[in-house]
Amino acid sequence: MSDAKNDVLRTELEAAAFRRLLRHLDENKQVQNIDLMELAGFCRNCLAKWYAAEAQERGVAMDYEQARERVYGMPYAEWKEKYQTPR
Repeated sequence: MSDAKNDVLRTELEAAAFRRLLRHLDENKQVQNIDLMELAGFCRNCLAKWYAAEAQERGVAMDYEQARERVYGMPYAEWKEKYQTPR
């Protein structure tokens, strides 16, 4: 397989893994961001920041709130109201 095909395949696999991670997080809303931060050193908000940064590096207009909506699957305020538990 050529290097170009390998690069395309790698990108497709990484994208699929990212979508699966988002789906997994969506299916496990009971896992709070603070839990993720304490155990893994990142959370949904980190993913959104990374997503927005990568978009901006590629000249795609996307702010943090738009990226959070992509990661959370809904506006953050709505997710927070529905799923965030008090600490």
